[in-house]
Amino acid sequence: MRYFNDIPDVEKCDVVVGIPSFNNATTIAHVARTAAEGIKKLGLKGLIVNSDGGSTDGTVEAFLASDTFEVPKFSLRYRGIPGKGSAVRALFETAHKARAKVFIMLDSDLRSVEPWWIERMARPILEDRTDYVTPLYLRHKYDGTITNNVCYPLTSALYGVKVRQPIGGDFAVGSKLIEVFLTKPEKVWQSNVARFGIDIWMTTTAINESEKLPVQAALGAKVHDVKDPGKQLQGMFVQVVQTLFELMIEYQDRWKNVNDLIDTEVYGEQPAQRVEEIVVDLKNLKEKASKTLRERMPSRISLRRELLESILENGTLDSEGWVETVYEFALAYKRERSEEIVLDLLPFYFARVADFVEKTMDMDSVEAEKLIESQLQLFMQLKEPFKRRWFVDT
Repeated sequence: MRYFNDIPDVEKCDVVVGIPSFNNATTIAHVARTAAEGIKKLGLKGLIVNSDGGSTDGTVEAFLASDTFEVPKFSLRYRGIPGKGSAVRALFETAHKARAKVFIMLDSDLRSVEPWWIERMARPILEDRTDYVTPLYLRHKYDGTITNNVCYPLTSALYGVKVRQPIGGDFAVGSKLIEVFLTKPEKVWQSNVARFGIDIWMTTTAINESEKLPVQAALGAKVHDVKDPGKQLQGMFVQVVQTLFELMIEYQDRWKNVNDLIDTEVYGEQPAQRVEEIVVDLKNLKEKASKTLRERMPSRISLRRELLESILENGTLDSEGWVETVYEFALAYKRERSEEIVLDLLPFYFARVADFVEKTMDMDSVEAEKLIESQLQLFMQLKEPFKRRWFVDT
């Protein structure tokens, strides 16, 4: 296999832990040290690799100076479009060159990572129960708004496999699936897969092209650099959702006959941990929803007047209106394959998050989770009429 990146010669090992980074000097040493502890406790032969995007804050130096308890490590500067996906591709290539049984990816901004995470993520693959392990975190009700409103319900409804955190950032991949990823055409790595689309692409590819179902690893609370949905997530939203819509087209022959939902195995018990409080600027979200809709009123998409008025007047959108909207935009994207379609969806996303925040202010995260599950059921209920239009009308 020809490698896109310059990967140094590496010895064969059991596990490669990859840490993609960009300006994460304050946290990356902790992630590397903790990963090394986990590798040692498992008694595995390991390698820790940092794939950096040109950090200027001393990230690479902090990584190389970290104590990894004699577990070898190195840092490389990846090639390709600047973004997380390009960084991960270099890590895939490293794991393949090392003939590793398991590749584990850890976010470089993690503050809650524990040594036992390595065992929790590696074991299902080492025991040949799966080729792909996704994280299952304890999360605050306002963490993961793109996951909760788009990736989790739409991916689950389409492919019939419930994966609660399909873009969670911390994954484990078996050697067979690494080969699948690396044999995809070059155009994949020229798309948003090279950016924040990488996680949903990996998960969707694993669901559709692995012989085994994914396994979810219970990892407890995830403490990382949280972003406000109304202020910091626009770019990520566009890259993730456009990738998801492209995958809907690629795998349409697989999901058109899926009518049921399968629960996936959860490995391990969740520890009793408190999650960090997250504060969302609700006023800003509502204002941004109505303002952005006025600026980007979608003229090519048919939506109920009441739905649009709710956003323009209140800055909110209920779950049923949101599910209708996502399906309408997916149909529009299939026709045009344009990023502009995804940008037009942004005000609806802001309004949906605002509505959820408003309705769950006095709820704990367990109660709020019930609303997320009920939204998934709406995606399931409206899937059949959506399918008829997808395969007949467009």
